[in-house]
Amino acid sequence: MDISNLENIIKYKHIHMIGVGGVSMSGIAEILHNWGVVVTGSDANQSEITDKLQQNGIAVFIGSNPDVVKQAKLVVYSAAINPNDPELLAAKENNIPTIERGDFVGLITRIYYDTIGISGTHGKTTTTSMISLCFIEAGLDPTIQVGAMLKQINGNYRIGNSEYFILEACEYVESFLKFSTRAEVILNIDNDHLDYFKTLENIKNAFIKYVKILPKDGLLVVNADDPNCLDLRDFCSARSVTYSLENPKSNFIAKNISFDDNGFPKFDVYHNGSYYGEFKLRVPGMHNVSNALACMSLCDAYGISRTHIKNALLKFTGAHRRFEYIGTYNNFNVFDDYAHHPTEILATAKAMKNKKFNESWIIFQPHTYSRTLNLLDDFANALNSFDHIIITDIYAAREKNTYGINSETLVNRINSLYDKGAIYISDFNNISNYIKQNCKENDIVLTVGAGTVEQVGKLICG
Repeated sequence: MDISNLENIIKYKHIHMIGVGGVSMSGIAEILHNWGVVVTGSDANQSEITDKLQQNGIAVFIGSNPDVVKQAKLVVYSAAINPNDPELLAAKENNIPTIERGDFVGLITRIYYDTIGISGTHGKTTTTSMISLCFIEAGLDPTIQVGAMLKQINGNYRIGNSEYFILEACEYVESFLKFSTRAEVILNIDNDHLDYFKTLENIKNAFIKYVKILPKDGLLVVNADDPNCLDLRDFCSARSVTYSLENPKSNFIAKNISFDDNGFPKFDVYHNGSYYGEFKLRVPGMHNVSNALACMSLCDAYGISRTHIKNALLKFTGAHRRFEYIGTYNNFNVFDDYAHHPTEILATAKAMKNKKFNESWIIFQPHTYSRTLNLLDDFANALNSFDHIIITDIYAAREKNTYGINSETLVNRINSLYDKGAIYISDFNNISNYIKQNCKENDIVLTVGAGTVEQVGKLICG
């Protein structure tokens, strides 16, 4: 651990965090609190995350509290915070230094000699969770920051006493370029965050800049099934390892894949053409086989044994909101998933089809107006994978609706393309009542989206 870089952070003694209810921000708050820093925070909304922060001794204010800011020595804010936020203005008026979340995480990565970043458009949280559990299983005592609650670490962070820091490295606003990584896992590169990137080419260029951060003695793990990922090897001097479901030239490949009645996969893995072992997962879907291959590619390079990898993967039952079982009502099952991009919805649909059920229902909450508009037909095509489709209001997140789009636009597009009978229902209680009245025995219901739609499953199951 680089003590000088640690001292450069803890010297502030009192750090205030604007937007502390975010998954990444809350994890940072807990890490700072553990280091003995006085941490306060604010968020626009109360949530399970803000409740947990308060239970752990971190003062959280719902709404703005400029008076608390005046007592802080440093203010950290998330990229979603408006420049005219009252707390941010109070910091500037009182000459209190401010730093954006991505820059601050970059400072934390420089405390550790071996930071491992997991990035890509889809699958970051699951793969970060898998890798984290493998390192814990092997006794390597990592520090962890993951983008969802993970039951095995009882939260979204873990403080270790080793040189390993495992974290999700998000590409949005190119924040991952501020990190100092020794190893990088690139899962996939897809059209997303077009409100910032505008084009896929700009996204690819961001990843090119990201892999150039790696030192010569570093490690790059890439998905050989994604040409955009495979090309990244040409832009860095670090050692590379590839994994694949299909490419026989990759270093790690899965074969003989089968699924049980829960949709959980079993598969054989080959490493450089030689049999590596049989692996089983307790999370559904072919995409999770790919995530597991990414995990073992990284872990094998770090000397973690196959036994430890197998045991850790069997212990992993999914991160919060990743095809998470919510409950049963009138003999139909309800699950919840964070998918908010067409590719993710398709992966969830494919995973669902490996389970045993009668008819499928999706309750989808689109996430941001820009994404809904830019990927409208892709969303319609992905949602067509389900027998019954309910769309609720778009979750605005950081945006205002300057795009002239709403959820009924998506409903109309689905029905014009597929005559699917998709419907729009705004109120969550009304959605719950509709599901209770219309779902049949052995149906499967999924609430899907990155916003608040998970509340519907809880209403259904009571």
